[in-house]
Formats: sequence, structure tokens, C-alpha cells
Amino acid sequence: MSLAVQIRQHGGPEELHLVDVAVGEPGPGEIRIRHHAIGLNFIDVYHRTGLYPLSMPATIGMEAAGVVEAVGEGVTHLQVGDRAAYASQPPGSYCEVRVMPAKCVCKLPDAISFETGAAMMLKGLTAQYLLKKTRPVEGLQPGDHVLFHAAAGGVGLIACQWAKALGLQLIATAGTDAKCQLALANGAAHAINYATEDFAARVKEITGGKGVKVVYDSVGKDTWDKSLDCLRPFGLMASFGNASGPVAPFAPGALGAKGSLYVTRQTLFTHIATRESTQAMADDLFAVVASGQVKIHIAQRYPLAEVQQAHRDLEARKTTGSTILTL
Repeated sequence: MSLAVQIRQHGGPEELHLVDVAVGEPGPGEIRIRHHAIGLNFIDVYHRTGLYPLSMPATIGMEAAGVVEAVGEGVTHLQVGDRAAYASQPPGSYCEVRVMPAKCVCKLPDAISFETGAAMMLKGLTAQYLLKKTRPVEGLQPGDHVLFHAAAGGVGLIACQWAKALGLQLIATAGTDAKCQLALANGAAHAINYATEDFAARVKEITGGKGVKVVYDSVGKDTWDKSLDCLRPFGLMASFGNASGPVAPFAPGALGAKGSLYVTRQTLFTHIATRESTQAMADDLFAVVASGQVKIHIAQRYPLAEVQQAHRDLEARKTTGSTILTL
């Protein structure tokens, strides 16, 4: 048996219930893992509310770290006793023990703790594919400006540090002066409080009127229109989340009028669709964390039993950096 957080219907944080569930043996291509720490992400809110609908009852959560307890037929990259971490479909990490597909589970280097592993996989792999794979048609070179919204969050703080390591001039946005200072302390070249400043005007000022090559946006509805105005000709609008709500339909002709812009909607799970791509991205993440160029900031810890409060704080934008659930 395992403790798990389940929802029986979509709704608010009050729909998160701690229950006992039976855990069986792994089948072909699966493992059973006992978690030591669990990552909290905004996609968990989307699953809970029904923006991304699930069949009921559902255990949510996409990220965790722990020890492999059993290995199913055909799994060769993991063994019983291995320290491991993952960001993976299907949802279900909010629990003590689970059986899950082995494909996206990676051995966790000894130098990285379980808590750091749980806090970094989904967010760090997201930062990896954004900065390394989601690039404008003209590419990115050291010295180029990029705009990153919600830069004081878990993905954002990793991206600030990684962008600096790559020589990029990352312009961060956040909703408070304190969060802006946090982004600057983690490598952002500039920071804009979009609650008090016109971020599009400030971006044009910072870039001498040219605009940025790419905007990385997990906010969605509230930042979309002005983000397009921040782009230089042939720039890329890279959407990867909807924290303020889904982006409204827009006329493709606007992209031509604003400078022959490109738009993409990315998800991590396309990038980690194969064992090989997952491992290659994880190796890149492990290396940059082990080097010290990127530090994983765990700013909040909640016992699994306090998951409702964790969701309330996340939605109220009271959190910074990464958040984990502890067991």
C-alpha cells in the first residue's frame, strides 16, 4: 500500500485528498519506485482544475526522485536499488510508491540529492529544451537578448543561470520587485516588474529599439500581445504554459505585420518522447548542475499531507524557485 494524493473531480485545492492505494508489480517496460521527494509544478494545477482533463479518480504530479524497488521485463537502464529521478507521463508522482513507465526515469548522480532531483527534473529539462532546442530561425549567439517571463519561478531561475552560462542577455520579468532582484541575483542581465512597468516599452529601451530574438512565455493570456511587440523581425514567440489562462485565438496576419514572426507552442513531453532523447537532455542538465553553473533553489517544502496549501500558495504566486513535497 502507498499513501497518494488523488482527485475525484476537477476543482480547487480542496479536491486534493490523501488516500491509501494498492501498488502492484511492474510490468514490461515499467519500474516500481519509492519516492524520497516530489516536485510541485504548475502543470499539476492544470490537471487539478481540468484545463488538462484527466480520467477520475486521478493521482496527479509529474516529477519526483527516489529509489527503484522493482524492475519489469525489458528495462535495462535501471536496476533495483538505483537512485533515480524523473519528469514523466502519466501523472501520478504525488505518492509514496508507484509503478510507472521506465522510459523517462533516469539514474540520479550520487552528487545530486533526492530533494534537488525532485525539484529539477521537469523544470530543468524544460529550461534545457527552451534554451537549447527552441531557438529562433537566426539562432542564438552570445550577447543576444532573450525575454523570459515569470523568471523567478522554478523554470525561470534555472533559465536565468543557464542563459548566463551560454552568454545570453536574459531580460527577466516578474510580478514584484523582490522577484526581480531574485532573477538578477541568478544571472538575468535585466529585470522588469510587469506589475508596475510596461515591459514591452522597457524591452525596446534595453535593446536599443531592436527587440529580442525570442520570448519564452509560460504566463499565457496576460503577456501574449505585448510579448509579440517585444520581438525583432523573424523573432520567435515560444509559448510553454498558461499560468494566467489560455491564449485567445489570434489572426496569423498579425505575425506578418509585426515582422514576419514565428510562433510555437512547446511541451516537454514531446522532447522526452524517447529514452534516448530523455537521457541526452538529462545528461546535459546533470552536467550543468554538477558544474555549479546552475544551482537549484528549493524555496518551499511542504509535507505531502499539506498539498492543498502548497497548491494555494503556487496559484497565489507566493512561491519562488522550486517547491517540493516531502515524505
